[in-house]
Amino acid sequence: MSDHIDGPRQIGDPSADLTDLFAFTSPENPLRTVLAANVFPTCGRDATFSNAITHSIVVRRAKVNGLGDATKFVTSDPEIRFSVRFDTLERGASGQKPIQRGTCTFPDGQTLRVVVNDEKGASTPDGTFRVFAGLRSDPFILAWIVSAMRPFQNLLQNDNVLCIVIEFDTRRVLEPDRGSLFGVIAETVPLARQNALVGHEPSRLDWVGRPEQTNVRLNCAFLKDADDLRDLWNQQTPFAIADGFRSLFLQRLKDSLAAYDMHDGRQDWTPAALTANANMFLDDFLLFDVAKPINDTSHMEIEKSTLDGKTYQTGGGRTVDANVIDVLLTWIVNRDRELLRGGTTKATKPGSKTFPYFATPNLELQHVTERVNLNAAPDKIWELIGQFGGDWHPLIANIKLIGTGIGQLRVIETIDGKQIIERLDATDNSARSYRYTNISGIPASDYTGTLEVKPSGTGSSVEWRAQYLGNGQGDLVVRTIVSTLFKTGLESLKPRFGAGK
Repeated sequence: MSDHIDGPRQIGDPSADLTDLFAFTSPENPLRTVLAANVFPTCGRDATFSNAITHSIVVRRAKVNGLGDATKFVTSDPEIRFSVRFDTLERGASGQKPIQRGTCTFPDGQTLRVVVNDEKGASTPDGTFRVFAGLRSDPFILAWIVSAMRPFQNLLQNDNVLCIVIEFDTRRVLEPDRGSLFGVIAETVPLARQNALVGHEPSRLDWVGRPEQTNVRLNCAFLKDADDLRDLWNQQTPFAIADGFRSLFLQRLKDSLAAYDMHDGRQDWTPAALTANANMFLDDFLLFDVAKPINDTSHMEIEKSTLDGKTYQTGGGRTVDANVIDVLLTWIVNRDRELLRGGTTKATKPGSKTFPYFATPNLELQHVTERVNLNAAPDKIWELIGQFGGDWHPLIANIKLIGTGIGQLRVIETIDGKQIIERLDATDNSARSYRYTNISGIPASDYTGTLEVKPSGTGSSVEWRAQYLGNGQGDLVVRTIVSTLFKTGLESLKPRFGAGK
């Protein structure tokens, strides 16, 4: 998923997990450039930026140093660095949520304070810089089961990320008259620990240049029994991969690109061209040219044209709505011979043409409903399933009740060893229903479930439903967990009571 969950370390610390990097011309003002980085995949609505990390976006001037099979992009100092550090939470006013603030440091040394989730963002007094930081809808479109190269629904539907947007005056900051082509990366670096008793922090937690360097190109699903190099890659210094590791990463890129090339049974890349492509991806930074148009389809046009031996025509970069996974797969599988399209071409929400450009977060409750018709009277069915205990469910290995009545807790141990804790909120035996809240065990917040039995014809209808917000896992994962739990339980009632109509 782009750089989402791109290695074992990121699974352990998702707040440091860079998911995406963007570079585009402001739709509001063509004289301004926008750089943005997203972190913390599938985060909940109350997610906060880590105060133990420096979040940076780093730009270097670039130039084309070879065409065709000799393609080479080189970058040069000085670097143009934007860094953001966030504070711990502040207590909000009475009845208000806590507040988080951060400080953005610009290449010229200026600093700017920003309040997280302030839609207006913050601007420097001279108007050169403008910054937003906060929760937004994840704009990435992953409508593929890449391991099978099968189109699918968007796997990130309804997901949110934490987003940092930095907009600035292009001429003042980048001085394009000296050269308008740039390479950009984003990185998360831990703050140095003071007086550590054992060891030290890694030099870098994560970094990202072009989309899908780690999860697609370095961790190719078609290379069986290959070592996972993603954590090792994420430790490297951007723009300066260590000489001792370059050959290792280059060979993995060549093997991966060759596997993708032959996935459709046709070789579209000559050995020399494939090597040039691998070398280009090894020097991993997102290219953008501020003197040329950047749009939703210009992503990777700079790299592709150069590899084809031609002068590039667009500004490359990456916009909020660019469908980068389709662009990449089409390129590496068949070198643009035939468009490969995923199961959808749209993210959950489209980007905006106004600052901060990324769509508002997905805070609409999601719903799952499963039902079954049974050939038995409602009271008979309710006698079995109407108790909050729930030990009738085949996926429950053990259940423990704490307390009685409203507020009672049930601690469930599932047959695969997981623990779920739920609280009884309401019960109505005359209406044969009860409502409960998930406390833990389901990766969701604001989770409310209802189990209800109603008359239906000569039998009964049992309905189990829930509403929730995904938190820590994608909506598709949460939906699958909940739906499977409900459906398996309801289907187990058919042998006991007979299937109804």
